Amino acid sequence: MAVKKHWTLDDIPWERFDRSKVDPDQEKLARAAAMVEYNSADYVQYLENVFADDPRFIEAARQWGVEEAQHGEALGRWAALVDPSFDFEQRFARFRDGFRPDVDATSSIRGSRAGEMVARCMVEVGTSSYYSALGDAAQEPVLEAICRRIAADELRHYKLFYDNLKRYLDKDGLNRLQRLKVALGRINETEDDELSYAFYAANTEPGTPYDREHNNREYMRRAIPYYRDTHIDRALAMIFKACGLKPHSRMFDVTAYGAKWYLGRRQKQLSRLAA
Repeated sequence: MAVKKHWTLDDIPWERFDRSKVDPDQEKLARAAAMVEYNSADYVQYLENVFADDPRFIEAARQWGVEEAQHGEALGRWAALVDPSFDFEQRFARFRDGFRPDVDATSSIRGSRAGEMVARCMVEVGTSSYYSALGDAAQEPVLEAICRRIAADELRHYKLFYDNLKRYLDKDGLNRLQRLKVALGRINETEDDELSYAFYAANTEPGTPYDREHNNREYMRRAIPYYRDTHIDRALAMIFKACGLKPHSRMFDVTAYGAKWYLGRRQKQLSRLAA
């Protein structure tokens, strides 16, 4: 079945590229993001295994995978405009050599299919807020255009997984506390090997030893400063919704305050370590 995309690489205004407005930190972040986005085929295979008897969802997951891979292509092409020596396919092969998710599982690593949908929602919360923040900060016109298109896709992807979450909640009987546990677990995985290794594979020279903590710090200290209160509030509202909680509540206000405090504190820590 032909996949209908919401946009293609031809829709990006490549002719507006302005090297003088490229931020070096944003270049490194875009390179790393390209690795993760382009690797969607592994996650599609995993979802096909877990939802083998749900052709409706599998079709949607394949569409999702095609769109994610296009995100990687767009970011990789932009990175090559910034630095013509950047070989996207070569860098991606290096990433794949060092990081591969478990695609052979036949049941969700989250304990249930509803739990899997909660986890997928968390991924889309992270990516939609990330690309919104990066797009709002970008001065280079092409990167801004790419980020805005990707952020819009990621919001649609959140809706895809949220709609399927509602389908599976009744079957799996996942309560709010269980959903929250899955969500927090997936959020904590943002400091795992995937992003760290993507940053390493995309931005260091061959032969450089891999240090997970170092590369995670290098990624995080560049990414966190772009988040504004609006990005954090929107992301938390999406998290609360996926967990069955009310976004407009005292609990939400306290959580938002805590999240902003934590990110500010983390940014200061990373800046001190870098110095």
